[in-house]
Amino acid sequence: MDFARRGVLAGAAAAFGLLGPARPLIAAPLDKVRELGVLRVGLYNDNRPWSWEEGGRAKGIDVDLARAIAEALGVKADLAFFTADEDVSDDLRNVIWRGGLLGFRPCDLMLHAPFDMRFAAKEERVVFVAPYAREEFTAICSTQTKDCEMPPQRFVGKKVGAELDSIPDFYLMGSFGGILKSDVVHFPTGYEAAAAVQDGAVEMAVASRAEIEAALFDRPDLAARQRKSPLPMMMSDGWDIGMAVRDDSRSLGNAVEDIVAAMAEDGRLSALFARYGVTWQPAAATQVTA
Repeated sequence: MDFARRGVLAGAAAAFGLLGPARPLIAAPLDKVRELGVLRVGLYNDNRPWSWEEGGRAKGIDVDLARAIAEALGVKADLAFFTADEDVSDDLRNVIWRGGLLGFRPCDLMLHAPFDMRFAAKEERVVFVAPYAREEFTAICSTQTKDCEMPPQRFVGKKVGAELDSIPDFYLMGSFGGILKSDVVHFPTGYEAAAAVQDGAVEMAVASRAEIEAALFDRPDLAARQRKSPLPMMMSDGWDIGMAVRDDSRSLGNAVEDIVAAMAEDGRLSALFARYGVTWQPAAATQVTA
């Protein structure tokens, strides 16, 4: 996973204003959450199909999952959107254990956190819990492309798309001797890069599987196809997506893990993903091999 950056930097969309509390309120463990009757959940802004706002309404896989977790705990969900900082460590600091600039209050739970033990070992103030999905990068091609399985370098001289400053961007700009560098068109998100293929603005784009599947699902009238085989020389072979709580909120983390495990077992998690046209793939960390 691209731990250094989830997306492009933008304004402090989740800020509450300059008159926030003088001292940040710490995230609450399970008993406190139930006492207050509210679970405050941190969600990335402009992260379609996972979490975004449209017409004043919160939408996305992570939005629905946050609400389902809060309902299972018997409390209300307080959804707090935030904009990605320079790296995930900054996000964890701002969202979970300290609070952000302009009065952004810490959350009890953060979704879409990387579930990787090598990364987790460096984050002493948070606990990573409930890995709930597996992601990887792939490509989407226009119908003008006869073979979407051909190596990306075969697209030299044609426009190809990627989210700015993302792994797909670095992949297209630097791989294959850099021959695609002058052909890369940048977009604010991977979802928008995928949608640009459908619009005919670019002939191929590299993005996450969820972004591509969601773009195809949202606009079935516009023809495009998803690559089936792995991308050659891709520096990421996929990553697990999980959640994060403060290190003193392990009781909440344990409860969330039980809820997510039950949702995976009875099919609710798969159905939740399907609402957005995304195929749910269980996190590798949850898969037991014989």
